[in-house]
Amino acid sequence: MVTNSNQPLHRGLFRTARCLLQTWAMAIAVLLWSATVVSADEPVRLKIVGGLAGVSQYERLEKPFWDQRVEALTNGRIKAEVHPFDRSGLPGQEMLQLMRLGVVPFGTALLAVVSGDEPELNAVDLPVLNPDMRALRKTVGLYRAHLHEMLRTKFGIELLAIYTYPAQVIFCAKPFVGLSDLSGRRVRTSSVGQSEMMTALGATAALVPFADIVNAIRNGVVDCAITGTLSGNEVGLSTVTSYIYPMAISWGLSFFGANTTAWQALPIDLQQPLREAISGLEAQIWDASDRETAEGIACNVGALNCSSGHTPSHMTLVPILPEDEAKRKRLLVDSVLPSWIHRCGPECAAAWNQDLAPTLGIKAPVD
Repeated sequence: MVTNSNQPLHRGLFRTARCLLQTWAMAIAVLLWSATVVSADEPVRLKIVGGLAGVSQYERLEKPFWDQRVEALTNGRIKAEVHPFDRSGLPGQEMLQLMRLGVVPFGTALLAVVSGDEPELNAVDLPVLNPDMRALRKTVGLYRAHLHEMLRTKFGIELLAIYTYPAQVIFCAKPFVGLSDLSGRRVRTSSVGQSEMMTALGATAALVPFADIVNAIRNGVVDCAITGTLSGNEVGLSTVTSYIYPMAISWGLSFFGANTTAWQALPIDLQQPLREAISGLEAQIWDASDRETAEGIACNVGALNCSSGHTPSHMTLVPILPEDEAKRKRLLVDSVLPSWIHRCGPECAAAWNQDLAPTLGIKAPVD
């Protein structure tokens, strides 16, 4: 009885908090816009919220692009300042609303993080949907136009790029032979979808922050962890685990976009060159993700193609057996996809069946 009577109060508090956030956001947006009004002779100054700090994508690609290349490509007409979203003080889960309000005129949103606000965004990165880079490229290509239209109509966001991090795979401290062998183990996950998948396998999911993965394994909080091949190596995960399973569970997609009003406020003759430059950045990020997925595996198992600057380890590579590929498909059809549709609703099922099902051969259940 107590729980039921408190539910309206909890919903009311959530709505109040959201309203306060939006009021604060609109006030900040006005300040930001007033600060960026310049004369025609002055350069356009953009404040960019980028991806995750400290990882290769941001340090080697996003930051140099915004800090240097954009100004050069536009002959000094655009000057940009970029900051990683996880060090900006902004709540990542509210990025859609912050961009919609214009508080973040140009920003990056991790799909798994903002999918709590809009589950449909995670359609292209459902667990076990894309076991390799080729599959991921195909899925994103099929659904991209729909995401573009959905972001524009629902949130007033102009989609400019879709980024991907290297493949997220399974690291385990103790021997295992494949997906079925995860039953009964505690596994670190980073999203609702990953947690649902682990539950379907008979494992216990634990949402552990990336920075705490190594200690969680070392202290026995979890037995295994899902994370990036190269980022896992960089944080020392290979020092506390001995087995790595290379099937991509997820990829960690994000999108880069602009508040529609902010985008339309740019000089018309700068919009297309900037869009094309961002498209080039997207291509570089995808190519780097592909390389770093392979490099992460190489470094974790101590292969010769582990590049300098990373730690070669001696983990055991668990082979992907034919029965595991069959199990991946069953998990997707019987558990992952239905769970997502349950959270996302009939409109998501309709979009999936229109854009993805004809090519992937997997139809979403419709109630």
